Amino acid sequence: MARVLEFKLPDLGEGLTEAEIVRWLVAVGDVVAIDQPVVEVETAKAMVEVPCPYGGVVTARYGEEGEELPVGAPLITVAVGAPDGPDGDGAPVDGVPADATGGSRPAAPAPEPVASGAAPADDAAEGSGNVLVGYGTSAAAARRRRVRPAAPAGAAAPSATAPTAAPVGPVAGGRPVVAAAPAALSDGPVPVISPLVRKLARERGLDLRRLRGSGPDGLILRADVERASTEPAPAPPAATAHTAPERGAPAGGPRTGPGAEERVPLRGVRGAVAEKLSRSRREIPDATCWVDADATELMAARSAMNAAGAPKISLLALLARICVAALARHPELNSRVDQEAREIVRLPEVHLGFAAQTERGLVVPVVRDAHARSAESLTAEFARLTEAARTGSLTPAQLTGGTFTLNNYGVFGVDGSTPIINHPEAAMLGVGRIVPKPWVHRGELAVRQVVQLSLTFDHRVCDGGTAGGFLRYVADCVEQPAVLLRTL
Repeated sequence: MARVLEFKLPDLGEGLTEAEIVRWLVAVGDVVAIDQPVVEVETAKAMVEVPCPYGGVVTARYGEEGEELPVGAPLITVAVGAPDGPDGDGAPVDGVPADATGGSRPAAPAPEPVASGAAPADDAAEGSGNVLVGYGTSAAAARRRRVRPAAPAGAAAPSATAPTAAPVGPVAGGRPVVAAAPAALSDGPVPVISPLVRKLARERGLDLRRLRGSGPDGLILRADVERASTEPAPAPPAATAHTAPERGAPAGGPRTGPGAEERVPLRGVRGAVAEKLSRSRREIPDATCWVDADATELMAARSAMNAAGAPKISLLALLARICVAALARHPELNSRVDQEAREIVRLPEVHLGFAAQTERGLVVPVVRDAHARSAESLTAEFARLTEAARTGSLTPAQLTGGTFTLNNYGVFGVDGSTPIINHPEAAMLGVGRIVPKPWVHRGELAVRQVVQLSLTFDHRVCDGGTAGGFLRYVADCVEQPAVLLRTL
């Protein structure tokens, strides 16, 4: 007899307590294999595919795409196990009521409680106990197949856009027994495949359930969202004589049309950035100092390195090597403050974060053990993490644990900035664009490649003299790269 097991949203690590469902990878009635990804979720750190630790037939899904679920909340229920009976054919179990997006839980058999991300001890052959992609059994996941019930004679074929709810009984004769159950359109999954379409709808405040897709089988396309966003919103009902306008609202009711305000939810990456920056401003008494430096010699040194035929060295990698050397001379800036213990914790390793702008927002990947890497190794690691950031495949571990951040905002064409410290770090170095400017060089006016460097630091960990010494050393290495050779 098949057993219905409940798989819950696992702990994704790094203190994350919730995740948003971006895309379901399975539907009710699908057969899943052990460690097969069943849902794609977005946390405050990254996009993650969550695999199911055991195989069987999906009997129910919980949560709609775009909905946030806390860790430990049910994701899906799966019917696993072999049938009863002398011939291996068991009688069908009573229907399991469940809509396609998880309205109600299975009624019979009752789901057995299972720890998040772990299969029962006696189901070793049915589950691996793993919850993250890249871990667990090495066997290839079986191809997903849809188990559809046979329509009774004379019955109308279901709409291609209608959600499917399939209560599943025990596996009989090698196939699960599936009974069809009608579900209202409003309770089914939204016919959207592309996460970009969902993001666009969220940014424009559109409810995808109110849209009719123009794609195959009613699929909602980007053009449908853009068309709906340009249509005028319905006029609000007229206020009665006893209805008072909201405080701050314009006379005549809320505005509609092109001039209407737009509300963007602060969640996901944007919400995490907002919380971290706000906490930084609340807790850290920061100060900023800056200096202009002649980067002509540094640019010439990089050109000479790249002309030697070895792998190309990036400018960011050279700046990272300079930062690491400066932190070795001023370890106060590679630290954090333990407020509860009222202590400054100086850290022995340098895990260098760098700001990267992506379609999902600003992220800060971390290069582990930057102090032990060469310029060539740093170049390769920067390239790898930047590509992962652009594709949204960064893991939470790659976005946390930094001890110092390097922010190259010069790529945006600006000269200077006052960076906000990446809490709980103690400092951030900002680098502006490198542009030709008039500069006094060896007593004469000349056109040189000039860059502005700015350092924001936590005034609790050091005074201005230490911060100034750090920044001056960085500027000296930029102007005369040979200074750096003394510490290599």
